[in-house]
Amino acid sequence: MRNVKLTVLFVAAVASFLTPFMGSATNIALPPIGKEFRADAIVLGWIATSYLLAAGIFSVPFGRIADIRGRKKVFIVGLFIYSLGSLLSAIAPSAEFLIAFRVVQGIGGAMIFATAIAIITSVFPPAERGKAIGINVGAVYVGLSLGPFIGGYLTQNFGWRSVFFINVPIGILALIIALWKLKSEWAEARGEKFDFTGSIIYSLMLLTIIYGLTESAIHFLIVGLILLLAFVLYESKIEHPVLEMRLFKDNLTFSLSSLAALLNYAATFAVGFLLSLYLQYIKNLNPQQAGMILIAQPVLMAIFAPFAGWLSDRIEPRIVASAGMAVTALSLFVFAGIDSTTTINLIVANLMFLGFGLGLFSSPNTNAIMSSVERKFFGIASATVATMRLIGQILSMALVMLVFSIIMGRVEITPEYYSSFVESVKLAFTIFSLLCFVGIFASLGRGKLR
Repeated sequence: MRNVKLTVLFVAAVASFLTPFMGSATNIALPPIGKEFRADAIVLGWIATSYLLAAGIFSVPFGRIADIRGRKKVFIVGLFIYSLGSLLSAIAPSAEFLIAFRVVQGIGGAMIFATAIAIITSVFPPAERGKAIGINVGAVYVGLSLGPFIGGYLTQNFGWRSVFFINVPIGILALIIALWKLKSEWAEARGEKFDFTGSIIYSLMLLTIIYGLTESAIHFLIVGLILLLAFVLYESKIEHPVLEMRLFKDNLTFSLSSLAALLNYAATFAVGFLLSLYLQYIKNLNPQQAGMILIAQPVLMAIFAPFAGWLSDRIEPRIVASAGMAVTALSLFVFAGIDSTTTINLIVANLMFLGFGLGLFSSPNTNAIMSSVERKFFGIASATVATMRLIGQILSMALVMLVFSIIMGRVEITPEYYSSFVESVKLAFTIFSLLCFVGIFASLGRGKLR
């Protein structure tokens, strides 16, 4: 049994490394992509957001399919689609094609997101679960750590397309290991019906809300909110919903932990995007230099996430997670004062402080979510963790693009627009610090798990 647990943990960690590595590496490559395709700031935002949006739309449906048909099957197919999307992105002939191929990547990423933590939770008992999840979260942060460094090096020396090419052999390696080593299947909801109607409403709801936010299209936003109400009402009435509303309604720990995750990611994901642009445009650094600076945050996250997961097996997860949320809010508030004269040393120090806060928050919060549900809901709970992360990341990017569109408009980031770009960055960080401050109370209010 020990060998099975170690194999599952290793394979899940490799897969969980891939997707954040891609995201953080892509952020570094955005300015060169913008120059090649003459893309404005909003289009650059969509190159990052299209992947997240696709992953967010499909994570919950694939989490439910995994519970019914088998988590291993969905996990393996996800690795294949992700690798294919990476290859297509590497050969994209235009910004529009790159956005479309990032959607393919996102679909594969959704299948990985929806199953990796569920598989770990299926094989590790509660007493060991926090540590295992902490190691998996640590793998995510190692991906985030290496993304800026390797992405910067590759972009600087081999061009931005190499950032996508490098994902292909890593994805294929993870696929081979999964096919070779994962022998068991996990499907505690086998035989239950899949909710097609709910999945379609959910997908349309998320698409219209995010498009409405990013493009300042009020009518799309209104349609999205109507679909959100319809989704909640529909899912509350059917026997086998794609998203179990009772988990939110009857389980305070689950609902507030999910809300805390949503707010945390909404407040922090776009930090790498904003600082990558700031360092390369305002500080005139090359991609490799910018990557070396941005690595400071995820390195601290990777160091502290396993420790925080271990700690949450011994004391209340809400205490550890809430402390992490508070540190994160303070760091974002410091970034809200950024301008053209801000020193690199201050940026690095504050990124390390931010990484420490995020490391303290993520593992205990995920442990609280997964430990608050019964086994047959592990897949959908895992998908919910992924979906809160993805929706938070999408909202983070949507808020940045909204700020850009209001202050800068649809323009390339050229020297005459640098002052308005810096104002946009400051406003975005101010909004993010307020979101994280609210998240402290969501984290504290979840109640005791033990």
